Amino acid sequence: MELLSVIRRWHYRDRFSIREISRRTGLSRNTVRKYLRSDSVEPKFRVPDRPSKLDPYADKLSHMLRQETGKARKQKRTIKQLYVDLINLGYDGSYNRVAAFARDWKAARQRELKTCGRGAFVPLAFQPGEAFQFDWSEDWAFIGGERTKLQVAHFKLCYSRAFVLRAYPQQTHEMLFDAHNHAFRVLGGVPRRGIFDNMRTAVDKVGRGKERQVNARFSAMVSHFLFEAEFCNPASGWEKGQIEKNVQDARHRLWQPMPSFPSLAALNDWLEMRCQELWAQTHHGSQLGSVAEAWAEEARHLMPLSRPFDGFVEYAKRVSPTCLVHLERNRYSVPASFANRPVSVRVYPERIVVAAEGQIVCEHARVFARSHERKSTTTVFDWRHYLAVIQRKPGALRNGAPFAELPPAFRALQQRMLKTPGGDREMVEILALVLQHDEQAVLAAVELALEAGVPTKTHILNLLHRLVDGKPIDPLPVNPPNALTLTTEPQANVGRYDALRKAREARHAS
Repeated sequence: MELLSVIRRWHYRDRFSIREISRRTGLSRNTVRKYLRSDSVEPKFRVPDRPSKLDPYADKLSHMLRQETGKARKQKRTIKQLYVDLINLGYDGSYNRVAAFARDWKAARQRELKTCGRGAFVPLAFQPGEAFQFDWSEDWAFIGGERTKLQVAHFKLCYSRAFVLRAYPQQTHEMLFDAHNHAFRVLGGVPRRGIFDNMRTAVDKVGRGKERQVNARFSAMVSHFLFEAEFCNPASGWEKGQIEKNVQDARHRLWQPMPSFPSLAALNDWLEMRCQELWAQTHHGSQLGSVAEAWAEEARHLMPLSRPFDGFVEYAKRVSPTCLVHLERNRYSVPASFANRPVSVRVYPERIVVAAEGQIVCEHARVFARSHERKSTTTVFDWRHYLAVIQRKPGALRNGAPFAELPPAFRALQQRMLKTPGGDREMVEILALVLQHDEQAVLAAVELALEAGVPTKTHILNLLHRLVDGKPIDPLPVNPPNALTLTTEPQANVGRYDALRKAREARHAS
């Protein structure tokens, strides 16, 4: 570069001849003449073809890239994952060479297909505590040994880029509300603005421009947390590009390979812990330091978090004559006193609550259909709900479906009592004791009666009252005083009778 500058300066400014320039630089006159005729201010060199460590694997890498283009967007592997596969095949070169090959391959493919790359966008900047972005994604995990499709809620603070993930079985209102409760708890507060797409759990109708008809329950949640909800234009994911990028990054960081956990709660605990670990490991990009350091600064500008939002979805149901309410292809038992009556079913992510007449009637753990191909329904019974029915119909105890899952002590007692006349009615009266006494105390009394071998209602009531009153179950040993003692202990000797007969020589009638 410096030599070319000197040649041009001597020839065009100082008017030196080519012979003089050749003498001073030691270059041939043809070389000097070539530099001057090129009319270039920068020298250009033709890069020779050099062998690369990637050459033996070029065909394999091209095949892998071609396979990735045919996969769904969510299932595509990154270049780093392809680089690891090449290392396993014996490649010992650098990652940069593989990335450069992939860029050239994609550019050549675009030219071949006459397509273009991504569009141009305007970078956005946010103030601390100003906004967060939300989105859903679909991912897979092994839950309890079964491959399960999950709906994952993504939250990301726009300033610090701190993110939170939480997995659910469905994308419903109660799942959305629960995700906000947990996200704001982990993030340490509430931003002033939330950016969403036009999801059905939030927007009932999309109007012209920015006009939206927002769902009533979603508006209640927004009012509870005091943030402003903004919705993107339809099919404009770039308006919340941070969370879109986070969905893509999280898929490679957290869901490949597919995680395996015994329950959904264990998976969510791991996701929460793993996200916080990634805050410290991820460089912020536009600021010095990591995401965790930027979050520590932004946390001071977040609105304080109030109590969690009671994010249930309520349905009006009518209890069937068999004391059941239907919800999402499943059935749940209700106390028999509410049979054939209307009730309100409040649905939470992990449980359902049945309310009637202004009070909570019962509560069940929520059941989900893991497979869309499942046709049968699941019925969740609570045998206590049917005690009022079997008191009038004790014969139903023998084959009653709600009583198939009785505690082991009640089950053993039932097997013995049903073998005796009137045992079914007596068993019903024993089960009804849980309505007036603590169930654990009744179970303890039944277990003691079975151990003693006297499984009767009278004995069980006696033991139960002793347990309730705090009296000892076993009688205390009696130690009588030794005031009266015998001086001569009696002896069993039948020979004395023969002696009496000889002495009297009496004659007895025969």
